Amino acid sequence: MEFSVGKEDLLQCLYLVQGVVERRSSLPMLSHVLIESNSTGENESVISLGATDLEIGIRQQCQAEVKASGSMTADARKLYEIIRELPSGQVRLRSSGNGWVDVNSGKSHFRIASLDPKEFPTITGQKEKKEESSSSDQFISLPGPTLREMIEKTLFATSPDETRLNLSGVYLETQDEGKIRMVASDGHRLSLIEREVDTPSLPDWPSVILPKKGLVETRKLLEKSEGTIDVSVNDSVVNLKKETTELFMRLIEGEFPDYQQVVPKEHTHRIEFPRDELLSALRRILILTTERSRGIKLQFEKDKIEISVNTPDVGEGTEEIASSYAGEGLSIGFNGRYLTEALNVMNEGDSVVLFLKDEMSPGLLQQKESHEFSYVIMPMKIN
Repeated sequence: MEFSVGKEDLLQCLYLVQGVVERRSSLPMLSHVLIESNSTGENESVISLGATDLEIGIRQQCQAEVKASGSMTADARKLYEIIRELPSGQVRLRSSGNGWVDVNSGKSHFRIASLDPKEFPTITGQKEKKEESSSSDQFISLPGPTLREMIEKTLFATSPDETRLNLSGVYLETQDEGKIRMVASDGHRLSLIEREVDTPSLPDWPSVILPKKGLVETRKLLEKSEGTIDVSVNDSVVNLKKETTELFMRLIEGEFPDYQQVVPKEHTHRIEFPRDELLSALRRILILTTERSRGIKLQFEKDKIEISVNTPDVGEGTEEIASSYAGEGLSIGFNGRYLTEALNVMNEGDSVVLFLKDEMSPGLLQQKESHEFSYVIMPMKIN
C-alpha cells in the first residue's frame, strides 16, 4: 500500500484514532492503527484509519491520494508523534510488505515497524452491526454541542472504582416529554442533566450505561463541533457517527441504581450565591487540604456564607462571600473537591442555588436560571 496525504489532514485523523489504542496490552496489535483502502483504482481519494481496544472502536476516513491500494498497520502513537513533528506539506506512507512502513516528507525519512493487517481484530461494533438488520437499531440525532455539554456535566462524577462497574459509566435514558437525560454518580455525589431532543424515535430509545473511555473519545470527537451526531443502539453496542468518523462503544452491563431516590424532593433552606465567588474561595481554601482529606465547612448566616478549613499539620483558613439567605444559622460539611467540580461545569457569571433540608441531608445545587442541570452532594462530618 502507498499513499500521499496532507500533514494536517493525517494529523487530525490520527488525533482521533490514537486515543482509542491500548497503552498497555498483552496484544501488540491493539497499539496499532489499521490503515486501509478498498479501492483497486489508481486515483482513490480516501483511506480509512481504524483502532480498537476490543471494547471501543473507531473508524475514520481521511482524504488522500492512493497510489497502491491495500492495508497496513503502524504503532498509532509513534506515527502520530512523527507526523506531528514533520513540517507542513505532503506526507507519503508506503508499506514495504516485510514488516515495515516508510514515512517520507521532504528531507525527513522514517521507517517504523508494522504488523500483519490480516491479524488486526474486528473493530468493536462492526461485526454486531453487520449481523443485525438496520431496523433493529434505535436511532436519534443530536446537536454536537448539546451532547458535548451533557458529557461535560456528568463524566466527572463517574466512579473510579472498577469493582462498581454500573457506576463507572454514564446512564442515558429518555423522558416522556421528549427529553434525554444523562446521569452519573460515584455514590458520594450525583450529576444529572437533561435536554430536549427533536426526533420521532425517542420513545423507543433504551436505557443504557455508556463507558467512561468511550465518552472521553466522544467529547474529543465533538471538539469545536457545531453539526449533528447520529447515535444508534444495536444490542450491546452504541454507534456514534459524525461526518467521516464512526465511534463504537460496548455498553456496560448491569443495572444503574434508582437515582430518583437520591435527588432531594423537599428542602427548608434556600441559599443563593454567585457561582464565580464561591468557586474562587473554594480554590483558595482547598490549598490547605490534602488528597486524603478534602473536607470543608460552610456556615450560612443572614446574607453571607463563611467557608472554612482546618487541616492538622497543614493549616487553617476562612473565606466569606455574600449570599441571599434569610434563614437561621446553619452549618454543613462537604467534600470541597466535589463542590468545586460541580461549580466548574456551571456557567460563568451565573447565580447558583443550594437547597438543603438540614445538616445531615444531601444538598441540591442548581443554576438559578435553569434547572436542567442538577447536582446532589452528600454531607460529611467535619471535626
